[in-house]
Amino acid sequence: MFGKVGVVIVAAGTSQRMTGINKLFVPLKGKPLLAWAVDTCQGSNLVQQIVLVLSDKDLARGQKLKEERGWSKVILCPGGARRQDSVGEGLRHMKGCDWVVIHDGARPFLTPDLIEDGLKIVEEIGAAVAAVPVKDTIKLAADGRLIGETLQRDRLWAAQTPQIFNFDMITRAYDNLAAEVTDDATTVERLGYKVQLYMGDYRNIKVTTAEDLTLARIIAKNM
Repeated sequence: MFGKVGVVIVAAGTSQRMTGINKLFVPLKGKPLLAWAVDTCQGSNLVQQIVLVLSDKDLARGQKLKEERGWSKVILCPGGARRQDSVGEGLRHMKGCDWVVIHDGARPFLTPDLIEDGLKIVEEIGAAVAAVPVKDTIKLAADGRLIGETLQRDRLWAAQTPQIFNFDMITRAYDNLAAEVTDDATTVERLGYKVQLYMGDYRNIKVTTAEDLTLARIIAKNM
């Protein structure tokens, strides 16, 4: 339907803000947090290949999980020092894909619709980012945390993953990356490509802190 689709799941962080807990393997509704997103991709008939990028210390545990859960599409690879280094490693392990879905392993509530909706857009635009409209008023801080500007809320979206790209576009962007970035869309924006937002899911949270984990457990009970 969409050609060959590969997924890079980035999970090579150190869980620094989790006070000693490795969030990737914390159970949510009976299965490890990391397994939620990987299971979704493994079960999708749109996805042919999954590259799971883990830190060196988690590779053995990831391999065991792959065997236990029958992840036949999964290739494991070690990550780098920064998120963008880990994505770059994942892209280098992709084999002949037309489209690449990049997703944070710390976002467990990836759904088949988030993948399919993004793929429909990239067929036309070449790059698509799941995002949700912000609910809060956003203040731009100046020196000393004084308010410098109040931004127009109806134009503000919070970017999520998955972020989906034409394979040649995203590999070219990472090959030319000369500065630190916080998401993948920024890399192609800097080369002048257009990127389209599409509706994400407010449940598609990124687990970064202990408070996020508490919320994830509540969401998991209702999934």
